[in-house]
Amino acid sequence: MALKLVIIGGGSSYTPEIIEGIIQRQDTFPVNEIVLVDIEPGKHKLETIGYLGKRMIHQANANIKLSWTLNRKEALVNANFIATQIRVGGLKARAIDERIPLKHGFIGQETNGAGGIMKAFRTIPVLMEIAKDVQEICPDAWIINFTNPAGIVTEALLNYSRHEKVIGVCNIPFNTQHSTAELLNAKPEEVQIEFIGLNHFIFGKKILVDGENRTEEVFDRLINWEANYTPANIMPLNWSRTFIQSTKLLPNPYHQYYFQTETVLQKDLHAYKENGTRAEVVQQLEESLFDLYQQPELNIKPKELEKRGGAFYSKVACSLMDSIYNNKNDIQTVNTHNHGTITDLPNDAVIEANCVITKGGPKPISIGKIPAPVKGMIQNMKAMEELTIQAALSGKYEDAYNAFVMNPLIQDEKKAKVLLDELLEAHKSFLPQFKL
Repeated sequence: MALKLVIIGGGSSYTPEIIEGIIQRQDTFPVNEIVLVDIEPGKHKLETIGYLGKRMIHQANANIKLSWTLNRKEALVNANFIATQIRVGGLKARAIDERIPLKHGFIGQETNGAGGIMKAFRTIPVLMEIAKDVQEICPDAWIINFTNPAGIVTEALLNYSRHEKVIGVCNIPFNTQHSTAELLNAKPEEVQIEFIGLNHFIFGKKILVDGENRTEEVFDRLINWEANYTPANIMPLNWSRTFIQSTKLLPNPYHQYYFQTETVLQKDLHAYKENGTRAEVVQQLEESLFDLYQQPELNIKPKELEKRGGAFYSKVACSLMDSIYNNKNDIQTVNTHNHGTITDLPNDAVIEANCVITKGGPKPISIGKIPAPVKGMIQNMKAMEELTIQAALSGKYEDAYNAFVMNPLIQDEKKAKVLLDELLEAHKSFLPQFKL
C-alpha cells in the first residue's frame, strides 16, 4: 500500500528532518507522496524546502513524489497522515510572547507562562479548522501534531473537534531517554523511562535498562553530571541533591521554569539584554539555515538543524507513524487521552505518557496516582490548560484572564491583567475570536 503524507507548515526549517525520516523508512513505511502546505507569507520558505526535499529524495534514489501548495484542502485529498507544525504569527509573534512578560518581570517563553498561553490562543482556532478539513476530506487520516504547546493543542482537538485520530508528540521524552542513556553509558534503545505528567511537565518515575531498575543510580549521577541535559532552546541548570533525593523523580528541562523560577528569570533578563530574546536568536539561526537550504549542492539534512531547540521532533513523528502503519505494538511516549491512566486526572485530559502504539492508535500504559510531591502542581497545570483551551475557543476576556491568573508562572491578579491586556493588543491581528 502506498501512503500519502501531508505536512502542514511545510515551510518550517524542521521539514528536512521529516523528509529524511521518511526516506530512511522506505522499506517499512512506504510513503510515495509528500505534499508540503503553507500560507502565502511562507511561500518563499515553502519553495526553498520543496526544492531541498526534491534534492534529498533524488540523492537517496527514493520513490517519493514531493510537491508543495498553498491550497490545504486540495493537499488533503487521499491523505493517510497529516503532520502539523505551524507557528501562527511566526517568530515575530514569539518574540512578543517573550519580550512583554520579561518587561513586566515574568518569564517569557514560547510554551510556558504567558507566552505559552498566547501561543495557544493564536494556534487552537487554526488547528480546529485544519481538523475540520481533515474530518471532511480524509476522515481516516491520522493527525500527528507537534505544534506547541503540543499537549494543550492536542487536548483541544481531541475534545472539541470532530476528528478523533489525533496524537501529540514532543521531543522532550526522546531527549530525556537519550540523555539518560548517556548518563549510564547505555544505548538509548536499552533505556525505558516510566513518565508521568503533561507535555513539558513530565517526570520520570522509574528508569530501566534492559529491564534492570537503575533509577537510584540515575539520581546519583544526575546530581553530579555536568553535561548538557537540555534542548538548545533552554539554558542548562543543575538540580540540587535535595530536590532529586526528596522528590525521587527525574525532572525534565522545562521544570526549571517552575522550580528555579527566579534564577531562570534573571538569566533570561541578562540574555535578553545581551543578545535579545530566544526568538530573536532563532530568527538569525533560521536565516542562516535557509541560506544553507538554498545552496543547490545541498542534498541532505544539514547538521546545523540540530541547533534548533525542537530538533528530533520529526524523528519522533516518523517513528510514531511507522508504528501505527505497521501495528508494531512498541512503546513510545505521546500525548493522548488519559482514560484512567493517571487516576488523579480526568479521563478526557490529555497526558504525556508511555503508550503501546497500534494501528488503532496509542494505548496508554496504566500509571496510577501522581507522586505526592508533584500532585498539586500537575493538577494545577492541567486545570490551567483547560482554562486556556476554553478561552481560546470562547474568545471571552474573563476566560483568558482566568487562564493567566491561574498559571503558576503568573499567579498575580493585578499583574495578570496588565500582561493579558498588553499581549492581547500586541497580537490582536491573530486573535479574531477576541472582540477587542
